[in-house]
This record gives sequence, structure tokens and C-alpha cells, in this order.
Amino acid sequence: MHLQRISAFSESGRGGNPAGVVLADVLPDEATMQSLATEVGYSETVFAAPTGDAWRVRYFSPLAEVPFCGHATIALGAALAGRDGDGVYALQLNQARIQVEAWHEDGQLLAALQSPPTRSQAPDPSLFAAAMALFDLGPAEFDPRLPPILMHAGADHLLLPLRERRRLARMDYPLEAGRCLMQDAGLTTIALVVAETPRLFHARNAFAVGGVLEDPATGAAAAALGGALRDLGWPHGGRVEILQGHDMGVPSRLHVSIGPGSGAPVRVSGATHRIQAA
Repeated sequence: MHLQRISAFSESGRGGNPAGVVLADVLPDEATMQSLATEVGYSETVFAAPTGDAWRVRYFSPLAEVPFCGHATIALGAALAGRDGDGVYALQLNQARIQVEAWHEDGQLLAALQSPPTRSQAPDPSLFAAAMALFDLGPAEFDPRLPPILMHAGADHLLLPLRERRRLARMDYPLEAGRCLMQDAGLTTIALVVAETPRLFHARNAFAVGGVLEDPATGAAAAALGGALRDLGWPHGGRVEILQGHDMGVPSRLHVSIGPGSGAPVRVSGATHRIQAA
């Protein structure tokens, strides 16, 4: 199998979230995909093979399969454009059908995904309390303009909106305790965010369930956030930007376009660059 390494949601040609990408004639068996994802060690590796009028797609973290991964979808779009040219590609996931578009612009290869349908709801109070304890957060540290919310766009994420950027910069938690909490709650990430303005967010995403302390750019959570902001009536103006990874030294920028219609898919886009194999 030929493995490509592509960083998604990079900023000014650097940073972003690296993903492994494998384009195959037929998908390997599950054990082989999991083994390669573990060996690669990125937060996700995506596998895709043509089937009918779409590409059959599966995503694996170093520890387990995940239902949907945004940054790996963006990386996949870049790989498909490199193989077949700029265009829109249909993707068949385990539980949804989506699409990714990729195009060249100003010397960059950009990609945009159309997420699965979105939904959001208030989290169970016990889950919220456990998340507060995990990150050692007090009630006064939360942004009163945004409630904590359980949000979904192909996978479940817990949103914890904080008041201050400096508190976000100090995010830390015990990895194993986070893995257990997220696994028990069926969460893919826990997203801590700060709204600098109604259309500019800073984010950090804990990904302990995938064996990774933090994700530097999380397209699935960005899509879920877009859907949640729409459900809440937040003044997003149809578009928000998310800055992520800066506290890790891996700057990432995600563009989220939010159309009308509760539950409708959200578009998430960003720049990509190829990673040279060591």
C-alpha cells in the first residue's frame, strides 16, 4: 500500500493536522488498516477505494476506527486532486454519504468537506460535571453567552466554551482519565473554545479516546460547532473561522460555512501541504 502524508488546515504553508492517506483499488481488511494507522501514529489515517459512483472511506486512529474525521477528509481531498485533478468527490462513510472538493489556488491545494448532518443538545449534567473535573474547570471560567453542548456532525463532541484565551492556553488533563471518560460517553473529542468575536474562535480539542492528548486541527468538531451555533441562534453571519493548534506550536486555520436549515450539513475548508517522509 502506498501511504501519503498530508497536513490539513495548515496556515501559511505550515502547521495543520497531519493525516495518513491510502488510496487503494480495494480496501484492506480491518486488521491491516488498524495496524498501519497504529504504525503511522497520526491522530487518523484514512483509507479509500473506488466503488460505484463514490469512494468507500474508513478512518482509523492509532487505537480504533472512528466514524468520521474532518482533517483526514481534507487530506483525502488533496490526495484525490493529486491523482485525478481538481473537482468534487463523493465519499461513502460507514454511516453517511458526504463529499469533498479540492482545488488549486494561488499556489496552494485547498479542500472543503461537506459534513454529515448535524445535531446538538444539552449534555447530561453528570457528563458536564465529569468534564469540568477532568480539566479542573470552575463555573466562573465558562462563557455565559454559550452553553456547554453535546454536538454532532458524523461523530459526537462535547463543547466547553470558556471566557478567557489564557485559560484555554493552560489546557491540560490526565490522558488515561480522559480516554475513559470519552470512551464511556461515546465522544470523539472534547472541544474547549473561546469566542474572541462572534465569528472568530480559538479551539483546543482533547482526543484521548484516539490515544492522542490533543488534535491540532479538528474538522469534524468544527463542523459540529457550526451546526451547534446555528441551533443556538449565535450571530455567525454564515461563516466562522477557527484557530487551533497555536498552543501546540502547530498553527491551523479552519473556515466554517454555515447555511440555513437546522441539521443541514456544514462546509469546512482549509489549505493543505504534503509532508516529506522521514
